[in-house]
Amino acid sequence: MTNNKKTYFITGGGTGGHIYPAVSVMKNLLTQNDTQKIYYIGNPKNMEYDIVKNIEGVEFLPININGMPRKFSFAFLGWLCKFEMSLWKALFYLLKYKPDAVFATGGYVSAPIAFMSGLLKKPLMLHDCDSVPGLVSRYAAPLANAVSVAFESAKEVLKSDKVIVTGNPIRQDFGDVSKEQAREKLGLKNGKFTILITGGSQGAKTLNNAAVSAAQEIVEAMDSQLIIQTGKKNYDEVMKRFDEYFPHHTENTNLIIKPYFDDMISPLKAADMIVSRAGSLILSELNICGLPCLLVPYPHAAADHQRKNAEEAEKAGYAVWCDDSQFDGEQLLKMLRSMVNDSDKFVEMCEKSRANSKPEALNQIVSTLKSLIK
Repeated sequence: MTNNKKTYFITGGGTGGHIYPAVSVMKNLLTQNDTQKIYYIGNPKNMEYDIVKNIEGVEFLPININGMPRKFSFAFLGWLCKFEMSLWKALFYLLKYKPDAVFATGGYVSAPIAFMSGLLKKPLMLHDCDSVPGLVSRYAAPLANAVSVAFESAKEVLKSDKVIVTGNPIRQDFGDVSKEQAREKLGLKNGKFTILITGGSQGAKTLNNAAVSAAQEIVEAMDSQLIIQTGKKNYDEVMKRFDEYFPHHTENTNLIIKPYFDDMISPLKAADMIVSRAGSLILSELNICGLPCLLVPYPHAAADHQRKNAEEAEKAGYAVWCDDSQFDGEQLLKMLRSMVNDSDKFVEMCEKSRANSKPEALNQIVSTLKSLIK
């Protein structure tokens, strides 16, 4: 009797924008009856290892590669040697485990598997979540059998006639949690306006500094609930500053400060609006939740793609944005009041945010990936 079950390679790492779309696709495949085995290829020193290691039915395969230095130097020559070794490692994995299809979400971690899959003519699907695709997506796109993107503008950059605009794959369990359930889980009150400030999985000093300066005004004068995700490496410094500038902050039940949320669904679902960087994944997640947003694009993002993401979101009508160099606590409060005080405009932004969501993206991507298998 022939075994028709399939084996998949999933790869993507370094930041949440590469990892979470890959994990969403991986978790969906795990529910499919015809899935035999899934291998996740990533750097064990990165956060993808912590996220993936305990997921049942998935084996983590390590690959030692990091970001490419942008200038020619001894560090660049060292990186080239490491990249060549990672290509051989990728070839070894492909020949040993013989995946039926490969799904890669861009970033340096996915490059070796993506390029070697193309060389061996393995069914390969890429996903790029940004309005300006990254280097790996641009170079690997001609090798791929299918490429999914979150933005229409990304199609113009990629040299492939196999690009489809799907939106980002968002975890199915977003629809399983209500605002009331999320607030109860976090110990927040229903019926009280709630703001989430997050710099993403890595945190953002600009947003943290603004949050420290504005927090007392938000939770006391505005009597709003405030959730802050600082990023693990910034947490101790943020708490020191809170102790200095807002000494009784621990007594205020309107305020939650965490280094990192393993379950980002709860704070997103609990919020009425979000202040964040302008990564494509967070935009897709807040669209699913119907949240308006105040965006502060990361100024050093490759090809300035976060600013372009923010411009697209503002054009779509669910966001306002501010340059990183001009953003502080005073600006945060000014922009918050401007958004919240115009209730009609705020409701319209909520509606436009939800209208921009693509809830079928995950199923469309998984269906396309499976269709590549001969």
